[in-house]
Amino acid sequence: MYDSRKQVVIITGGSSGIGRCTARLFATHGWNVGIIARGMAAMEATARDVRAQGGDVAIAEADVTDTVALGTAADGIIAQLGPVDVWINCAGTGIYGRFDDVRENEFQRVTDVTYHGTVNGTRIALRHMRARGQGSIVNVCSAIAFHGVPLLSSYAGAKGAVRAFTQAIRGELRLEKSHVRICSVFPAAMNTPFFSHALSHMGWPARPAKPIYQPEVAAEGIWLASRGNHSELFITGTTELFSLATRFMPGVIGWCVSQLGMERQLTRDQRAVELCEPTLFNPSDRVRGGRGPFNHQARGWSLQVWMLGMRLKIFARIKRILRMKPEG
Repeated sequence: MYDSRKQVVIITGGSSGIGRCTARLFATHGWNVGIIARGMAAMEATARDVRAQGGDVAIAEADVTDTVALGTAADGIIAQLGPVDVWINCAGTGIYGRFDDVRENEFQRVTDVTYHGTVNGTRIALRHMRARGQGSIVNVCSAIAFHGVPLLSSYAGAKGAVRAFTQAIRGELRLEKSHVRICSVFPAAMNTPFFSHALSHMGWPARPAKPIYQPEVAAEGIWLASRGNHSELFITGTTELFSLATRFMPGVIGWCVSQLGMERQLTRDQRAVELCEPTLFNPSDRVRGGRGPFNHQARGWSLQVWMLGMRLKIFARIKRILRMKPEG
């Protein structure tokens, strides 16, 4: 039987990368965690992380593109852990290569997982949250939503769609005067297994563009997004500056982005080559951690996230003071 005193988060794509780090972080804050992903071995590894932090956990195998399987997975987790308070759409995949080199079924698959998977997760989360009149949905977007990057056309299109979709749903919830919240978060390039799992038509595995951050930074941003009333949350200052530049200097940013050719987005690092295992159509048999093979280049902190965290703590303290009854 679940502990009804604990809140519940469900994370799609929670078996590696940002999703796995986020599961671990919520558990450290005393939450129970539900994980939905395709690979059972990797989910079990995440489940061990959650239990090590004292949280209860439930896992369910499902592809986010299969609405029936996804709904069944959510129902099973809720039956085991209790009503969902936060739903995080974190599943995503990508392909590197020129548009002409990406086959139609590959492009469609990236769109289905990264965009339609978020749509499907949001629909199921809303079904449960509207019934209770509360809850938060966090859609993990990307800085690429503000300006597409060459050799990533399918992923850029999907993330741009995630942002616009989330904005539209937020507007509908406001019209309904609903207490359910929805937010997009925008990480910069993260050192995750995404680059080992991404299919590459460049001849070598893909790598993130600098500056690179550790996935724990993104997890902290997601946690803050779930606790506040944000519409959109920039996880790093790099992302916020990029979004502003695309608005006020679109020509300059367009030129800069166009310089990200093939050489700047591939790696010949031997460890990255050994870890390369595309998972576009099938899950990996390997158990991945939260991090990818670029530790030596990745930052483990973000001033943006630190400032957001401090603001949340200050607001929480003010609320506690206001709730205190005067003596006498």
